[in-house]
Amino acid sequence: MAAESITMAAPPPPARGWPRERIVGYALVGLWIATGMALAAYLIGAWNTELVERWGPAYFSGLGVTLALVVISIVLGAILSAPVAYARMSKNRILSSLAYAYVYFFRGTPLLAQTYLIYYGLGSQRLMLESVGLWWLFREAWYCAILAFSLNTAAYQAEILRGAIESVPKGQWEGAASLGLHKLQTLRKVVLPQALIVALRPYGNEIVLMIKGSAVVALVTVPDLMGQTRLAFSRSFDYQAYLWAAIFYLVLVETLRHGVEWIERRITRHLVR
Repeated sequence: MAAESITMAAPPPPARGWPRERIVGYALVGLWIATGMALAAYLIGAWNTELVERWGPAYFSGLGVTLALVVISIVLGAILSAPVAYARMSKNRILSSLAYAYVYFFRGTPLLAQTYLIYYGLGSQRLMLESVGLWWLFREAWYCAILAFSLNTAAYQAEILRGAIESVPKGQWEGAASLGLHKLQTLRKVVLPQALIVALRPYGNEIVLMIKGSAVVALVTVPDLMGQTRLAFSRSFDYQAYLWAAIFYLVLVETLRHGVEWIERRITRHLVR
C-alpha cells in the first residue's frame, strides 16, 4: 500500500508594512505631542509676567490646600471603608442593608450635591448643632469639605476593598483554616496581601478622581487650586489662569499614575517569570 504523502499547509506570509493598529497608535501619539508642543509654544509666546508674579504664590498655596484635602479625605475614607466593606459582606441582613444604602447614596449622587448638603444644609442648623457641640465643625467650609469628601470616597473604597477581598479564591481561606489560623489572622496575613494587589489600580483611579473632584470645594469658598484660579481670572480676565490650573492638575495626575505603576511593579515582581 503506497504511503500517503501528507502536505503541511504553509503559514501565511507576513503582512507587509505596518499594521493599521500601529499606524493609528503612532498617529495619536504624534497628535498628543503636537498638541503639547503647540500649548507650550503658546504659553511661552503669551507669557504674562505680571500674572505669574502676582498669582504664582497663590497657585502654590491653593495646590497645598488641594493636596491636604485629598490626602486627609483618602486616609479618613480608608479608615471608614473597612467597617463598611465588612458590613457589605456580612450575612446579617440589617447590617448589609445599611451598608448598601450608604454606598448606594454616596456613589449615586454628585459629590457637589453632597458638599452642598453638608455645608449649606446641615450648616444652616446652627441651634441644633450648637446644642450637640458640633457647630465648630459645620461652620467652617474646610471641615465640611473634608467630611463630604471622606464620606464619598469611603463608599468607593469600600466597594474596591470588598471586590478585592472577594476576588481571592475561597481555597485560600480553607487552606489557612487547615493550618489553624482563625479568620482575622487569615484576613490579615493571607487574604489582604493578595487583595491589595488587585485593589491597587482601582485605589489609584479613586485618588485621581478625588484630585479632579476636589475642584468643587471652590464653590463653598475653600481656597484650593481651583478657588485661587477663579480669583486670578476674575481679577485679570486672562484665561491663561485656567490653562496653568489645568497643567497643575495634569502634573498631579501623571505623577500619581506613574507612582502607582512603580508600586505595582515592585509588589508584583515575584509574579514575573
